[in-house]
Amino acid sequence: MQEKRGTLYLCPTPIGNLEDITFRALKILKQVDFIAAEDTRVTMKLLNHYEIKTPLISYHEHNQKQRGPEIIQLLLKGKNVALVTDAGTPGISDPGEDLVKLAVAEGIAVAPLPGAVAAICALVASGLSTERFVFEGFLPRKPKERKQRLMQLAAEPRTVILYEAPHRLLKSLEYLKETLGNRRITVAREITKLHEEFFRGTIEQAIEKFENTQPRGEIILVIEGLDELLENAKTKIVSQQNTQNPEEIKQKLESIMNDYMAQGMSKKAAMKKAAEELSISRNEAYALLLK
Repeated sequence: MQEKRGTLYLCPTPIGNLEDITFRALKILKQVDFIAAEDTRVTMKLLNHYEIKTPLISYHEHNQKQRGPEIIQLLLKGKNVALVTDAGTPGISDPGEDLVKLAVAEGIAVAPLPGAVAAICALVASGLSTERFVFEGFLPRKPKERKQRLMQLAAEPRTVILYEAPHRLLKSLEYLKETLGNRRITVAREITKLHEEFFRGTIEQAIEKFENTQPRGEIILVIEGLDELLENAKTKIVSQQNTQNPEEIKQKLESIMNDYMAQGMSKKAAMKKAAEELSISRNEAYALLLK
């Protein structure tokens, strides 16, 4: 007779404020046989706060190849395991994804619990469109791969959500401006914590702010998608020049740019000059040319 298998519970933890955890999550953390934690020291603070004594197992990117199969064996023997990350929902930009794949491959039940996700918190408070969005996690660290990813995102119609480390924020904002143009952006920092901050403005304004202010803590970037950028540009242009439609303005823009480029100007400089002549911003000119 086959031994009853355990369940792998995906248990979200607070992303800052220790009160942001559900009653069910606390119940599961108390009842399971083991808790698999990204950093046992971080998880221990949460467990001590709620007087939870469940044994901990470390499971992180550096030991997942060895520890993953070990956790699967516990589950196959009927033990219940709760998977937690340092903050938020496990499986989002962390090795929990691989453990879930192993469990599914073995026919082990995977039970997700609802809870905090930093990306969603940042999105809903961003002031940008929440109707359609795409989550990209962390950008590649290598400059070439990072630039390639951003070039792909330049044509992304939906709102884009990224995670970023404080020491790479300024460089990433510069890459964003170069590849996506001067779009609207929200930089969310330390969500639910004492120093929670939302900066809302353009990418250029964000660069100016963080050139003078050293960012700290967990950072989420929410960036205006191409659809919203185009719609906002059209609305503004039509309101400013209600005798012409956006297509007519685009044709004028391209014509003036071609004249300047024929004189030896770069495309970027020609676009700037043409936008000035038409009394539209560079961002609006950029949006028209992407259409």
